Amino acid sequence: MPYDPSAFPPFAVTVDLVVLTVRRHVLCALAVRRGEQPFQGRWALPGGFVRSDEDLSQAAARELAEETGLRAHDPSGPAQDNGAHLEQLATYGDPKRDPRMRVVSVAHLALAPDLPAPRAGGDANSARWAPVEELLRQSGHGREGEPVVPLAFDHAQILADGVERARSKIEYSSLATAFCPPEFTVGELRRVYEAVWGVVLDPRNFHRKVTGTPGFLVPTGGTTTRQGGRPAQLFRAGGATLLNPPMLRPEV
Repeated sequence: MPYDPSAFPPFAVTVDLVVLTVRRHVLCALAVRRGEQPFQGRWALPGGFVRSDEDLSQAAARELAEETGLRAHDPSGPAQDNGAHLEQLATYGDPKRDPRMRVVSVAHLALAPDLPAPRAGGDANSARWAPVEELLRQSGHGREGEPVVPLAFDHAQILADGVERARSKIEYSSLATAFCPPEFTVGELRRVYEAVWGVVLDPRNFHRKVTGTPGFLVPTGGTTTRQGGRPAQLFRAGGATLLNPPMLRPEV
């Protein structure tokens, strides 16, 4: 029998973005307030429908650029200005996840250094950086005093999965450097770990671990006093992408 497309129900594909950054030593995610139905007025993750002429990575990179102005870059390559780490996270296909029609979402995780105030785009009428713990809270009030309402669609689950991916990968990989500028101090990198994990780390032990893996951090030859006190040595991410031994996340 020949293939008959009409014999199968149509469905759409979207990309949703978990965009994480560290602002004022707090792990934050980009949230947009929906300007259209469904869930009009509710906060959600940025994203949109995949166009007929693009693949998933192209759609995710386009949405990232539209929502943040960032370009996706290869994390194994050199750091670049206005660039962000972007990787596929997971696929979500509950038949009831979108009341409009059957929609399958391929979520992506994006990480970048401290980012400026976001701009709304697409069907969003406002956007903000919000602490991930606030967005994942199911009740109470946020920092701005407004009641906390669960994220639209299944975005709370997607956000939780993205945060856990980031928290687990920085144990053994160079992913934490994606939150840093091209040149950074060990202290600045430590504060990224502390923000993502929500813990306080011993500075000396941390310095020993991240500088103990050859090629994990490479001295740039420069120093900085931007954190105050004595000049601190500047590093950049090296070619080694695995931290050996891994830095296990403290239990909290």
